[in-house]
Amino acid sequence: MSQPGFFDLNDRYEKLNERDPLIHLNQLIDWESFRSTLNKVREKKRKSHAGRKGFDVVLMFKVLVLQHLYNIADDETEYQIRDRYSFCRFLGLSPEGKIPDAKTIWLFREALVKLELVEVLFNGFNFQLNEKGYQAQKGQIVDASFVDVPRQRNSREENAQIKAGETPERFKENAHVGAQKDTDARWTKKNQETHYGYKNHAVVDNQHKLIRNYKVTSAEVHDSQVFVELLTDNSSKDVWADSAYRSEEAEKQLAEGKYRSHVHKKGARNKPLTDRDKQANKRKSKIRVRVEHVFGSISNEQGGLYFRVIGLARTAAKVGLMNMVYNMRRLVTLHRMSASAC
Repeated sequence: MSQPGFFDLNDRYEKLNERDPLIHLNQLIDWESFRSTLNKVREKKRKSHAGRKGFDVVLMFKVLVLQHLYNIADDETEYQIRDRYSFCRFLGLSPEGKIPDAKTIWLFREALVKLELVEVLFNGFNFQLNEKGYQAQKGQIVDASFVDVPRQRNSREENAQIKAGETPERFKENAHVGAQKDTDARWTKKNQETHYGYKNHAVVDNQHKLIRNYKVTSAEVHDSQVFVELLTDNSSKDVWADSAYRSEEAEKQLAEGKYRSHVHKKGARNKPLTDRDKQANKRKSKIRVRVEHVFGSISNEQGGLYFRVIGLARTAAKVGLMNMVYNMRRLVTLHRMSASAC
């Protein structure tokens, strides 16, 4: 069997380039801009200089991006880095070299959670988007999506204690049981569907369909409770949302913040919507529906919002990474659209 020559290898790389989306991420994103934030993970002094140094923090951050881009767990991520040339190239690793194992990936993510760095990284990437000319200028749309987690098998009494902010005795007596119980997640029902877990409340800009801000709460928190605080000042004052966000208090807060409300009106028992109100809601829906495209893209392209992590802090970190990776994917799309328009 003949040895592959340089041109054979070069041809292989060129064919990979045609289908590899990671190339565009490497070209468009300034990964080094995240380093100053990520370096906080390494600020703790090493007790000894013996042994191998930890993997580069930017490389580890890119590993987490891969996870949320392809919806893969830690063990599978380790395997795929070993198996895929495209992953190695994205990370700047050679296929035969040392790669981060599943435990290393888990520990790095845990450090981001403990230091509350994911939101900082998310805001840092939003700054990049603004620098590239993708500022939010044509209004903001607010909506929320459920983040489901594995359902707990607790007794009715234990669930009542958890809801009251107490820790059941069984969780205290057995550390292994307590470590596997999510006492932050909550049950809720919407449109006859029951959900257990959390919510991803997000603000999307109308022009570019980029996520500009987000907040993670337990599932039972009503959308309107985090409405106005989500709005960003670096966008126009036009605000769209569905009728779940409509209340006298919310409208008052929007007016005080000099926002222009395009929130859907809702009927009451003795005061149904007029034909004019229905037509106005229909016009608003043509704008508001753009936020559904964002959540749909996360669900279809990134595997959706279902996580096997425990607790609000870990879930918030996963949601933040998922939102940021969506923005990274969207940047590639916007760049492609801009290039084709020229």
